[in-house]
Amino acid sequence: MQKPFLKLLFFIIDWDKAKAVSDVFGERRFVFMNKGLGTASSEILDLLGLGNSDKAVILCLEEGKSTELVDAVRAKLGARSAGAGIAFTIPLSGINAPVMNLFLESITVEEKDETMEEKVEIKNDLIMAILNHGYSDDFMATARSVGARGGTVINARGISQQKVKKFLGISVQDEKEIIIILADREKKVPIMQAVSGAFGASSKAEGIIFSLPVDQVMSLNQQF
Repeated sequence: MQKPFLKLLFFIIDWDKAKAVSDVFGERRFVFMNKGLGTASSEILDLLGLGNSDKAVILCLEEGKSTELVDAVRAKLGARSAGAGIAFTIPLSGINAPVMNLFLESITVEEKDETMEEKVEIKNDLIMAILNHGYSDDFMATARSVGARGGTVINARGISQQKVKKFLGISVQDEKEIIIILADREKKVPIMQAVSGAFGASSKAEGIIFSLPVDQVMSLNQQF
């Protein structure tokens, strides 16, 4: 049997709309939600809903295309969908066997062909940075200066082993901020160069910065 083409579906949405979105997921087993802070500039707030306010960052494992689920979220939000947020998908290159087997069990004969990997032109990237707490504002100011439109900040805590901390010279067990920026592919390199130079592992921010390919971006606004 052909293995399903799994993706990680991100929703970034106003916190007060998170319940409506979670209702759409129903009994799906692989849904995770965290609270973040939007940092987008005001001129795109109405379009993407990523302004300076509390956000829900929702991750969901999906097989193949995710447009049906996004359409269901838009319908659930109804008139509240304007400026509600954004959804995007990241293809997964691997996953542990028990989870894959659960997806295989749910695939019907008719669905087999639809789960095969599609050739998609990558036009966007997700830039992720893990920094010491307190540097997100300066980080975003630097990112915006070279083309970033906005981002979302999530508070976190490092839990790496002490020997890794000593080897990398990074304070991995301190309070952290995770910053995620959805960027056009042509802007990825200048953004990463700028923030890595100012907030990389050798800086006080002790940042770890990387990017992931995004194969699909969808607004939650019903008019799109």
